Amino acid sequence: MKTGLHRWHYVLGLFVIVLVAIAALWNWNWLRPLVERQASAALDRKVTIRNLDVSLSLTPVIVLDGITIGNPAGFAEDSTMATIDRVAVTIDGRAGLKGALRFPEIVIDRPQGDLKANPKGRRNWMLETGSDGGGALPQIDRLTINDGNIRFIDPAMQADFRLAIHTTDSKKSGEQQIVATASGTYAAQPISAEFRGGALLSIQSRTEPYPIRLSLKNGATTLLLAGTVNDPIHFAGANLKLDLAGKDLNDLYPLIGVPLAPTPPYKLSGRLNYIRTLIRFEDFTGTVGNTDLSGTFSVNPHEEQPKVFAALTSKNVDLRDLGGFIGAKPGDEKNAPPSPVQKVRTKVLPDTPINLPEIKVANFDVRYHADHIKGESMPLDDMTVHLIIQDGRIILTPLSFGIGKGQILANAELDAREKLMRTNGDIDFQKLDLHRILSSTGPFEGKGTIAGKANIKTTGNSVAAMAANGDGDLKLFMEGGKLSALLVNLAGLDLGSSVLSMLGIPNRTPIRCMITDFGMTKGQVKTRLMLIDTTEANINGTGSIDLAREQIDYKITTDPKNFSIGSIQAPILIRGALGDPSIYPDPVTLGARGGAAAVLGVLLTPLGALIPTIQLGLGKDTDCAKIIADVKTGAQPSLTAEEKKN
Repeated sequence: MKTGLHRWHYVLGLFVIVLVAIAALWNWNWLRPLVERQASAALDRKVTIRNLDVSLSLTPVIVLDGITIGNPAGFAEDSTMATIDRVAVTIDGRAGLKGALRFPEIVIDRPQGDLKANPKGRRNWMLETGSDGGGALPQIDRLTINDGNIRFIDPAMQADFRLAIHTTDSKKSGEQQIVATASGTYAAQPISAEFRGGALLSIQSRTEPYPIRLSLKNGATTLLLAGTVNDPIHFAGANLKLDLAGKDLNDLYPLIGVPLAPTPPYKLSGRLNYIRTLIRFEDFTGTVGNTDLSGTFSVNPHEEQPKVFAALTSKNVDLRDLGGFIGAKPGDEKNAPPSPVQKVRTKVLPDTPINLPEIKVANFDVRYHADHIKGESMPLDDMTVHLIIQDGRIILTPLSFGIGKGQILANAELDAREKLMRTNGDIDFQKLDLHRILSSTGPFEGKGTIAGKANIKTTGNSVAAMAANGDGDLKLFMEGGKLSALLVNLAGLDLGSSVLSMLGIPNRTPIRCMITDFGMTKGQVKTRLMLIDTTEANINGTGSIDLAREQIDYKITTDPKNFSIGSIQAPILIRGALGDPSIYPDPVTLGARGGAAAVLGVLLTPLGALIPTIQLGLGKDTDCAKIIADVKTGAQPSLTAEEKKN
């Protein structure tokens, strides 16, 4: 027995001696080519390692020195995407025996990166590994990064900036933090940013919220994001406050990947969240120019075309802030010195093209309501719109403006799927208050109710182009009102009454009926009929407006019903540029004129066709309908009760 035991002692001793000899003579670099091949295959680019070493124990440490990661095919040979001076990985051997992967510590020294795109647009940081990203993540107790520095260049993004990254211990809590700072250019604008987050190991923790603080400045845009996320990997359970400010909301396009209309300077603050594939900017409030804005904005970035949802409200809207939606320059430019182009420009229709490629980048479903509208010469009270943009089609269903007790209701579709956008729309004018309109448009006064309809079908990529190519109709009717004598008498050069009106002496003229009917063909607006029947005069309008050239050639004629000293029987001509026309009396005095009955008699056939529209907008028992009926029967148009008093 003793002899057998002595033999096993000799065998065991010899085995230990052999292990010690192997350990002393073993060179872990013999395995380096195998590791390099495995890494190169996984990353689809050449990977080299200068030195490989392993310290054996229950918690072995693998050390890789001089790691170089090359570029994929399509880049210069032997060019480098990244280098790392040293990586030390500590492995929990006991956990490994149980089938778990746990790293008590990983230390990365001087990771350097050169991320860029080749002339064909391929980006070297995009890995084509075929991995689906599944499987459980390993547990990392502590990750330390020392002196990381990455350069990022992408001509398509107009980006060239450096990212410095390292880990440090918080002075307040003593816990590890990851810190990253960026400086350079992005979207052709200077960019500077700083990110501070909790230790990377806590990303996997479901018990402790992960702290985040990101401050960024890109050009005139500033962003501050601060708070915590319960599940950072899935961005769930976010409690983050987001503050945004800048000169133009559309400047956010390079940052968020969603185009927005040009706006004046803005400042918004709300909560950032992630719910069921949607990134949401919730319950935000702030201002855009002189307009307050609040609501929720969300985007689904997982689709090829991001889908944007928004529910927005404003208490007070300055219409100048919405100019970017129609191609005009938004914001208050009263005090800005005019540019040389502005000094000679007399055009009134915005000719800035709508950015069609950006419209096609994303799909939108936006609902917006404004309680009150402020605007020079704009009598609008409130506004409601439902905007849908789907695959290049823009649908407004509806767009409505309140004016007093009435409203303007529009439905429109703009199809931007072809080179030239096609537009088809209709507008209803329902019981509009004339007093509300005139009180906001100048010195004229009056009252009454206006109704009518308009429709347009056109092509073009700007408001000016749409107007120049448009076909359509405009019909407006009014009754039961009073028109300022200043407006009526100036139209007929009734100088005496005009002077009284300008002196502020009340002198208002009741309106029995106003009927207008305009037709538009290829941007040429022609008057089918314009008649205003008042107790003082009948006002007739004839002429046309060329929207392509923005020229007007119009004549307004009055037939006074009462003799007035100083009355000059000459029509008024309005001619010239639409933005700055000349207004003067016709040097050739008109001959005999007919009254309302004569005008109606000549145009009886088209007027008869207008009666249903008049009754729809103003009601069945209207003075306009009664006047037409009187002409049909050959009777002299009767006076209203108010006219009889006068």
